[in-house]
Amino acid sequence: MRYFIGLDNGGTATKAAVFDERGREIGTCGVATRAITPKPGFVERDMEEMWDANCAVLKGVLEKTGIDAGDVAGVGISGHGKGLYLWGKDDKPARNGIISTDNRAYRYPLEWKANGVEEMAFHRSLQHIMACQPTALLAWLRDNEPESYANIKYVFECKDYIRFRLTGEARAEVTDYSGSGLMNLWTVDFDQELLDMYGIPEVKDALPPTCRATEICGYVTEEAAAKSGLKAGTPVIGGMFDINACAIAAGVTDPSKVCMIAGTWSINEYIRKEAVIDGRVQMNSCFALPGYYLIEESSPTSAGNFEWFIRELLPELKEKEKAAGGSIYDTVDRWVEEIPVTEFVPLFLPFLMASNVHPNAKACFLGMSVSHSRAHLARSIFEGITFCHKYHYERLMATRSEAPEVIRLAGGAARAKVWAQMFADVMNTPVQTLEANETGALGCAIAVAAAVGTYPSLDEAIQNMTVFSEPILPDPEAVAVYEKKYRLYKKALESLDGLWDDMQALVEGK
Repeated sequence: MRYFIGLDNGGTATKAAVFDERGREIGTCGVATRAITPKPGFVERDMEEMWDANCAVLKGVLEKTGIDAGDVAGVGISGHGKGLYLWGKDDKPARNGIISTDNRAYRYPLEWKANGVEEMAFHRSLQHIMACQPTALLAWLRDNEPESYANIKYVFECKDYIRFRLTGEARAEVTDYSGSGLMNLWTVDFDQELLDMYGIPEVKDALPPTCRATEICGYVTEEAAAKSGLKAGTPVIGGMFDINACAIAAGVTDPSKVCMIAGTWSINEYIRKEAVIDGRVQMNSCFALPGYYLIEESSPTSAGNFEWFIRELLPELKEKEKAAGGSIYDTVDRWVEEIPVTEFVPLFLPFLMASNVHPNAKACFLGMSVSHSRAHLARSIFEGITFCHKYHYERLMATRSEAPEVIRLAGGAARAKVWAQMFADVMNTPVQTLEANETGALGCAIAVAAAVGTYPSLDEAIQNMTVFSEPILPDPEAVAVYEKKYRLYKKALESLDGLWDDMQALVEGK
């Protein structure tokens, strides 16, 4: 039997999963990701610690499953997009990695929009600039950490850094870097004129040669094998941006399906043969299936807010449930299910990490009263996150002539029946969930199976390695109620728009 390993480097956890040729999840191993927050809006990661975590979960999943490393046909890596991971000229990390929820460079997209740089860049990159993209972060480093900027040998995205440590080969995989703002999507290559527009021309020499998601672009070195438990010489594919990996695991092979991922980020996406070039969506990037663009609307506004609620407001209950052999998530799901859809709960704006409406917007509950309990707040968080997905979904739908047949839902919301039903009702579209728990890792495993020849194409690997639930259909009565709530949600966003800059000034001590 041949096995395929997918590594997933997310915003909150690092995980490895082993899959067989039918896509069955044989075993997983994961560790929490430690975030370093030296200042408000700064979110970093120790790059050596990150490498150690990847080796630990690789070794752990092999030990847990009892699979011989020689039976592993290949490894694929996914990771959060955006952010910045720099390798130095002294052959060490140049500084801490920067995670995609970082907002330190928020002023740069605003300035570039005001002075026309964004509009000029869009004609080449086909995406609006975000504060967490390498473009803005590199400009911030140029101005604030010139010593780090001068030491750059390689500019990596998250998973490309890990692949470099596994193989010793520096490569830039296209699905990830095509969302970085550094790449011309017409030529699918890095663009010196783009770098000149951003004022970071020196970076061109630090951008690695490109590779494709299913391309074998290196082999596990002896040093990495000793640390990870893998066998030296094991093929490692290009891998992909985690939202590509989830879309592959979700069987998104044509425009009839939309993929939503409710993780740290609210990811909302579909694929098409032509890019959306009129600026109506946030981002076009290259999809793992050749010939398709990934049309994306996203922001770090999803289930990570719910994880904060569990961690900060329910820690004692979480420990109590764990001691009794239960799950805090099952308890909260029951709370939400017991509150009728028709009951008013506070509006929750899911902006703990960042926002999709204003660069300085903050999270809040609106409309709380003494009658509201923790259960009401839990439902308000579920609703607020789902409304935020709908905000993105509406922008995607404006670029299509036909509604999708189904939404394939992954991430935290997909594991809760009550939440998956809420997605179907709020979007007024059938929803299917994935059988696999680790969707990003599965997407990479599918790509490995195609790359090493187990299946003749990525399409066939998808057909043989994916399983979905029966469609969850919208409830017409709930659809009508949620439409009223959603209108109120949007009105709240509009009403608060003038507040956020004044609040940010206080945050910065001005």
